[in-house]
Amino acid sequence: MPDTLADLYRHLHAHPELGYAEHETAATAAERARAAGCEVTTGIGGTGVVAMLRNGPGPTVLLRADMDALPLTERTDLPYASLSPGVMHACGHDMHVTWLLGTLEELSRTGAEWSGTVMAVFQPAEEGGNGAQAMVDDGLFDRFGTPNVALGQHLTPIASGTAGVRSGNFMAATDAYHIKLFGRGGHGSAPESTIDPVIMAASTVMRLQTIVSREIAAIDPAVFTVGYLHAGTASNIIAAEAELRVTMRSYTAETRDKLIAGMHRIVRAEAAASGATREPEIVHKGSYPVLFNDPKATEHTSAALRAALGDDAVHDHRPIMGAEDFGTFGRAAGVPSFFWFTGATDPQLYAKAEAEGRLEADVANNHSPYFAPVLEPTLQTGITAMTAAARSWLG
Repeated sequence: MPDTLADLYRHLHAHPELGYAEHETAATAAERARAAGCEVTTGIGGTGVVAMLRNGPGPTVLLRADMDALPLTERTDLPYASLSPGVMHACGHDMHVTWLLGTLEELSRTGAEWSGTVMAVFQPAEEGGNGAQAMVDDGLFDRFGTPNVALGQHLTPIASGTAGVRSGNFMAATDAYHIKLFGRGGHGSAPESTIDPVIMAASTVMRLQTIVSREIAAIDPAVFTVGYLHAGTASNIIAAEAELRVTMRSYTAETRDKLIAGMHRIVRAEAAASGATREPEIVHKGSYPVLFNDPKATEHTSAALRAALGDDAVHDHRPIMGAEDFGTFGRAAGVPSFFWFTGATDPQLYAKAEAEGRLEADVANNHSPYFAPVLEPTLQTGITAMTAAARSWLG
């Protein structure tokens, strides 16, 4: 096992694992949590790990870190870049695991200063895999008790050393669908004898964008993304099928309903207009609800973050259209939850890019193959923030 937390982070970054395949990551987290004095249970919701740090009577605080990586080829040129072809920690979950382990070690070291129980949850499959729900369905709270509050933090490309907080709705609801379109394949030289699913798919992709631009009010946040389009095997073959994979994001039930209904209508209509050989297949692959930060929990924990990091380091963050399943824990347990962002970008680089209006061009965002968090002060800031947040709720 790597000696220092920095070495641990570099190791995890170099050895990413996809959702429900986080076997080495889970084993590493379990081993280090045991060394910090935790009672550890593995295999919760698949590859999930629960580490209980008990320190006398008092509240129970759930702290969560997700573990999975993304199916992405890393292009950062870091000396500890991914050694797994086509898999990358491009969303910071390697840092989340390191933060939580560092927090457990800090709380274990300072046990004379607090009382209660920390429920450290190392979650699988946050990236579209509904890993939080899998852990809940596997009896998370029946087996380990119900916490008084659920807390989580996420790496994001704001300036390292800072944190972003928001009360109420913070991250969007999302729905994912897989769509299959059916044509009639044939030779590329004779398109008149085929029903081309590529043309069908292209028309569908363009038309789907009009749901947001022409059916939803501009003041209602909504995003429709086609992230995957595949058809065919060669340039001179017209395929028989095409597949789309899409996500839609919203903040209200009304907008969500419009997105879903519009998607079904357009996919079927474009297939019919193309003379498809059969009705499209539209399969729902999962959804996350809006991530909601309890106002009182936000106020309470944000005050602890400001005390630990400094008033100038904690700022209000805008709501974003990204999605998160962290809120599943608070809803399932019936307790307040709070989720915040912690910065990953070199502060000087961030300040320069912001001053020049080049944040999007010069600062790689989550899910980019160039996403490369600066190790410090990111590592220590996250441990300080999570420790302070937990301590603010413990006795």
